[in-house]
Formats: sequence, C-alpha cells, structure tokens
Amino acid sequence: MNTAEELKENLKYRYSDIAFQSEEFIEEECGCGSGCGCHSGTSDVEYYDEPGYHPYADLGLGIGMPTRYAEIKEGQTVVDLGAGAGMDSFLAREITGPSGKIIGIDLTERMVEKARKNAEIAGYNNVEFRLGDIENLPVSDKTAHVVLGNGIMNMVPDKKQAFREIYRILKHHGNLSLSEIMVKGDMPKGLKIDAEMYVGCMAGSMSLNEYIQFLNDCGFEEITVQEEKKLELPDAMLHYYLPPEEAREFREGEPGIYSVTLTAEKPCCHAGEEDHVCGHDH
Repeated sequence: MNTAEELKENLKYRYSDIAFQSEEFIEEECGCGSGCGCHSGTSDVEYYDEPGYHPYADLGLGIGMPTRYAEIKEGQTVVDLGAGAGMDSFLAREITGPSGKIIGIDLTERMVEKARKNAEIAGYNNVEFRLGDIENLPVSDKTAHVVLGNGIMNMVPDKKQAFREIYRILKHHGNLSLSEIMVKGDMPKGLKIDAEMYVGCMAGSMSLNEYIQFLNDCGFEEITVQEEKKLELPDAMLHYYLPPEEAREFREGEPGIYSVTLTAEKPCCHAGEEDHVCGHDH
C-alpha cells in the first residue's frame, strides 16, 4: 500500500507532465486530462460559455462548475484548491472583479508556474498562485470568503485534515463549493473497482454520505447538493458483473458513480464551538 507521501509524489509527477502537455494531447490521451487512460466521456464540463474563460488555462481536468454555486461577490477573497493552470481561479476573478483577491493552491511546482504565466497573459494582478498542500494550506486563518475545489479531494490522502484546513481558512459565514466524483448507493464490489478504473484517477473516491459526514464533523452547516449527474458505465462492464435485468435496474436506479457539486457554509462561531469541533481557538 502506498503511503500518503508516495501518493503525493505520484501526483506531483503526473501533474508536472500534464502542466506542459498540449490541449490536443490531453484530449487524445484522456478525456479527464489526467493521462491515466480513463474514458473520454467522463469530463464534459463546458467552461467556454463562462465569463472569464481562458482556453490556455483549460486542461480538461474539471469535474463540475463550483463557481456557479459558490455565491462569490465582488471584492471577495477566494481560495481555489488544486488550482491547476488557473481555470476556476480565472472564472472566480471574473466575478470578484479587480477589487477581489484570488489565491490558487497547487501541490505541483510546474503547475503553479504555468498558472502564474496564464495570470500574466490574462493581465490579472489580483490572482496569485501558491505552492502548497491541501492538508497544510499556506493561507492564514479566516482569510477566504469562498473556497473552491474541482476534482481535488479524491486525491487527498487525509481528507478529514483537508476539511479542517478549509474550515480554518474560511471566514465566518464563508462558503465552500466542491465538485467531485462520488459514489452513491451500494455497488457490487467488482463493478465498483472497474467503474473507478473506467472513470479514472479516483481510487480515493468517497460516497456522498461520507462527504456530508466529514463536513458535518468539522462544523459546516447548510450542506446542499447543488448538482449531480450519474456517469454512464459501458453495457459490457455492467453485463460482465450483472444479469441483464439487474444491469437494466442498475442503469435506471440510484446506485452508481456521479459528478456532484455541493456547497456548505462555515457558521458564525459560538463560544467554545471551534475549539471542540476543529481544534481552533475562538
């Protein structure tokens, strides 16, 4: 079993290569942009209709559109986790305007370099990118009005620590908006394993209920599923594990792998609450 540090090193290696791949190569090699051989139909986020879209920052890595539901306002500070080449950071900047501040965080040095170059091309002097680990964010307490994440939490070894860090850097009444691949319902074990390989790079995926429980445990409130889309699995895969009637029921039923966007709010701190829930001073 890989250790947390080995997993992070593998991620750095993979995304260092992605950082300088051409868009054509990414689309040819892997629809999710990860180069891991996953199915080309699993990433269909259409950023190009969004204000602030910059094609050179779009590496095809998006799971959803967290900026749509984050309630970002002009002049706010937004932290973008796993910022990549800067796509969601730039969409957020379009909403905050020049009076806001965007901080993108990424684990990969080469990706941070690419994002900084893209910000320069776009002429954004209020968007910065920092090298950092989501489990130990290089951001001060109560900095962000909004935290965004797009297909990043599945790759974090210690998810509970990551959610604690998000809680720490959010202001009171700050918003979290996450787009992730999640599992819903009970899936046959073999089918789940093959489905994860098909979708690609999601060995750390959790169920929707587990995500909600993590958020609850850390003190988040107003947890809301804003959007979900069931990912279609190939008939050949379903019929390998399930009889025809069960395969049909599975395709038409709830269990499966979904792209989900959910939001949550950090509440106003009550006396003693943060110290009890997340280990922070009041």
